[in-house]
Amino acid sequence: MSTTPAGPPERAGGSGAQYLSELLRVPVNDRGGEHIGRLSDIIVRLRGAELPLVTGLVATVGGRSVFVPIEQVSGLDSRELRLTSAKLDLRRFERRDGEVLLRADVLGHRLIDVQSAHLIRAGDLELHQQDGGWVVTGVDSRRQAHRLFGHRAAEPRQHVFREWSRFEPLIGHAGSALSRYPVGRIRRLKPAQIADLLEDASKDEESEILGHVHADPELEADVFEELDEDLANRLFGARTDAEVAAVLERMRPDDAADAISELPQPRRQPVLDLLPPTARTKILTLMGFNPASAGGLMGVDFVTVPVGATVSAAVAAVAAAGHLQPEAITSVHAVDQEGRLRGVASLVTLVQADPYVVLTQVYDDDPVRVGADTDVVDVAVLMSDYNLISIPVVDEQRRMIGLITVDDVLEVTLPEDWRRRESAEPPDGHRGGPG
Repeated sequence: MSTTPAGPPERAGGSGAQYLSELLRVPVNDRGGEHIGRLSDIIVRLRGAELPLVTGLVATVGGRSVFVPIEQVSGLDSRELRLTSAKLDLRRFERRDGEVLLRADVLGHRLIDVQSAHLIRAGDLELHQQDGGWVVTGVDSRRQAHRLFGHRAAEPRQHVFREWSRFEPLIGHAGSALSRYPVGRIRRLKPAQIADLLEDASKDEESEILGHVHADPELEADVFEELDEDLANRLFGARTDAEVAAVLERMRPDDAADAISELPQPRRQPVLDLLPPTARTKILTLMGFNPASAGGLMGVDFVTVPVGATVSAAVAAVAAAGHLQPEAITSVHAVDQEGRLRGVASLVTLVQADPYVVLTQVYDDDPVRVGADTDVVDVAVLMSDYNLISIPVVDEQRRMIGLITVDDVLEVTLPEDWRRRESAEPPDGHRGGPG
């Protein structure tokens, strides 16, 4: 679950600000002040890390929605919008790719607060004039727009805004997706935080979030590892066998095995057949074990070295195992020629030891280990009693066949609804990050 600090405090609307709720339906007048229509929306272009730039307006003129370039307006003003040109294109407005409508796409819709990794609803938007143009600078999530259908609330509440730069809008407009996904701030989040967002999202919001994530296949696989099984299965159900296999290929074999087991029976073999041989073999091995046993819990990726290796060789083996999950390389396992486990040395022990001594001088020659049929509760007790980060799984000949890490144990021993619990906020979470 997310433990991201909440970020800088909110601020009241700034001097010279205009608010979307107060601009909507204001009169649009010609150069002489004659009324010709009303403002119905504001068009912006998203620019990644830069603030969204206002490029035009949508005005309702004679019952028709028309486009008004921002250059043809004297400025944004909650009393009136006055045209500076005598000519106005009265063709019906049609949105172009890359255009975002503040009222239709953002106001009242949910956005991702990237700093706190939560979904919030945009109650109002703040705009400022900057470098000769107008930009969106803030989001008010505490209040609803106080101008609804042309009527003002009797006592409008104070605007309280947070910087636009901390949000990622969920717009749902396919035409603007390509311009947003490559620079989407959502990809700064941890996989578990994105999984939390997906579990709180509507189906349309799911599609938007997954669109961002799909641009990074490794991140996509990490997110699916963190998802609730029911949600992951539903999302896989909307994908082709080839698309599912592409995600599973990048997942940890134990998580991929669990995911395939949750697929409908007719889909399992076709998906397996699409996996690379190495990945398929690992997954099939894990699927053969009882899910409530050490074999069903273990991963099949771990670091081994010959029993006669030096400490420096063991450290080098860890350095070369960059493709493995970090949790799987916290220990090095010394094996003999028959693959039997002879000793285990933690990475901390290796880093602190003389690099030129033989591993047998520093490893534990009687490491705690379990068999594949050991109950997961017994595994958890052993890891707790011996303060272990990982525990090897061996067969009857003491040959190493897998490794269980502490995160694997936590996932099966925590309460069933642990994914839906709100995470504890750090003591400095109400303030911004360092600096």
